[in-house]
Amino acid sequence: QVQLVESGGGLVQPGASLRLSCAASGFRLDYYAIGWFRQAPGKEREAISCISRVDGASYYADSVKGRFTISRDNAKNTGYLQMNSLKPEDTAVYYCAAGEALYCDGDYAPSTADLGHWGQGTQVTIAS
Repeated sequence: QVQLVESGGGLVQPGASLRLSCAASGFRLDYYAIGWFRQAPGKEREAISCISRVDGASYYADSVKGRFTISRDNAKNTGYLQMNSLKPEDTAVYYCAAGEALYCDGDYAPSTADLGHWGQGTQVTIAS
């Protein structure tokens, strides 16, 4: 069974850090690019970061550039999103996804159609 499972979300104060994990099962994640999206209440799902499967090229949305870092550990079949200096506007449900044909670079924000496997999401809440 193909599955992606996110973990690591929670409630933290502004300025804190969280690391989200995205564990894949039923398929080899190293054959796929990994994307992270988020969706706040009343807003559309937006791409915030992705990392290519081969050379580690990555994309970051301007809203998270310099604060978030995407990575992957192919031996563990897992992707990560390190989030530092969190702000209240980062509050959202965070989703990881995998796309076989997607190449990530600084100029292209992936769309949801680029990724075929999705996790169920993890809530991240930033509040004092």
